[in-house]
Amino acid sequence: MYFIYILFSLKTNKYHVGSTNDLQGRLKHHNAGSTPSTKPGAPDWEIRYTEKVPDRAAALTRELEIKKKKSRNYIEWLIQNSD
Repeated sequence: MYFIYILFSLKTNKYHVGSTNDLQGRLKHHNAGSTPSTKPGAPDWEIRYTEKVPDRAAALTRELEIKKKKSRNYIEWLIQNSD
């Protein structure tokens, strides 16, 4: 099982979209400042959205689909309309 996740940092007021098979481990990694793209927001990243997908290929496809929209409005729509 893989997850698509959207993180938000109050520190930078930015979202980050990613995928993983270890959601809590990945969040710790981002909050430790170990990922260059999210280091400025560490240690304040919090999970705002998750979506389960069956495998890594599906996760990467869905992650890219969200990122290609390049839309904060779309990301906030996803978060507001999640279960």
